[in-house]
Amino acid sequence: MFFSPVYFLFALPAMAFAMWAQWRVKSSFEKWSRVPSAQRMSGVDVARVLMRSEGLEYVQVERIGGMLTDHYDPQGKVMRLSEGSAQPSVAAMAIVAHELGHASQDKEGYVWLRARSGIVGVANIGSQLGSLLFFGGLILSSFAGGSLGYTVAMIGVVLFSAAVAFTLVTLPVEFNASARAREMLMRNGLVTVEEAQGVNAVLNAAALTYVAAAAQAIAQLLYFISILSRRR
Repeated sequence: MFFSPVYFLFALPAMAFAMWAQWRVKSSFEKWSRVPSAQRMSGVDVARVLMRSEGLEYVQVERIGGMLTDHYDPQGKVMRLSEGSAQPSVAAMAIVAHELGHASQDKEGYVWLRARSGIVGVANIGSQLGSLLFFGGLILSSFAGGSLGYTVAMIGVVLFSAAVAFTLVTLPVEFNASARAREMLMRNGLVTVEEAQGVNAVLNAAALTYVAAAAQAIAQLLYFISILSRRR
């Protein structure tokens, strides 16, 4: 009923890219998780060194379940590390330094981080209600006719666009956090040349997942727009 060839032209390649990106980050993390750091420092130890040298001592460190669930909470000034990132490995160093890169952004007031924080509320609403309003509007238009259904569907597209914008704003935030991670590790002498290669591999693989998320969101938006264009 709401099929458009744009789905195959854009959505399927984006989904394939996302699956490949997930495989890359998982395989890179697993590979470098098996390589111990030269200084035998756990992820928590690395965090303490970087926090002390970078003026981030106020950041709290907490443990969290799951794999690759690490994140920095700018509201609570808390860095949450998964079990794998607390181990003395090259992968753990990369993940910990990346999250502290976000803490550094927060401390500095990095413009893209502030922009992402500013739209996160409407983006959450858009991701949850955008699709529902879009398809609900199409159904309403099919059975009731008139312009009301089209208007509802258009509101859904606008809301979903906020979620797309969030994925795009996320890209410079994540890329910059990884760049800061590399600089912090090198500046503090925590990585060897070989370990730096591993850190880059983990961070680059992780970056692909954010690019894939943006590609999927854009493909979905194009799919919605193509359907509306035909029905208009």
